[in-house]
Amino acid sequence: MPRRPDPEVEQRILAAASRLWARGGERSLTMRAVAKAAGTTTPTVYERFRDRQDILKGLRLRTRRELFATLRRTRSLRDAIQRQLQFALDNSHAYEVLFDGVGRPPSLHEPWPSFNLMRERLAQELGGTAREHNRLMLALWCLMHGTAMLIIRGGFEGALRTQAIHACLDTVDTVMDCARNRSLLQSGPKWPTTLILGEAEQSSIGNPDDGGSSVKGKKLRR
Repeated sequence: MPRRPDPEVEQRILAAASRLWARGGERSLTMRAVAKAAGTTTPTVYERFRDRQDILKGLRLRTRRELFATLRRTRSLRDAIQRQLQFALDNSHAYEVLFDGVGRPPSLHEPWPSFNLMRERLAQELGGTAREHNRLMLALWCLMHGTAMLIIRGGFEGALRTQAIHACLDTVDTVMDCARNRSLLQSGPKWPTTLILGEAEQSSIGNPDDGGSSVKGKKLRR
């Protein structure tokens, strides 16, 4: 009697790849090593993934789906940020893979459903369209992700971990109050039209000429 296919084998492969990546980075993801860590065979891995880049893509897409499923149940931006922090800490290996090279292809040109959900939350709370809040969303995203990675990679535990989480959330509240009062400061150039995030194939990091900075700040006007 032929053996029945294992319906969970793909998830085992992705989970094994996540653990290997956390220990040794992308170089550790040989097809043979992934197969061994997943308790399966190398041909079985190749049946589902072309190469390690395909495995990493599968892991990113799976993590994005799971993160979005968590965030879509939230009712406010603050709640969504708190839930993403918790998701990052509960799924640290997969979360690190998700954000490794996130601003470069192929990750840049993949769907970013959670980023878009948070932009929609900003539009609901501040008015306007989601695209109008790209710069503010990027600021909050950097704050949230930086907090998560300090805890994960920095080994924050106990009171330090708790304080880091609440410091992040308190800063989100402060930034949002400033945004509502139109008192946010913005340095440097306006958001360039060629800088597009969260829109899959249309996403772009902009042209080199779009850079530049200014020492002085000015009030942000939408």
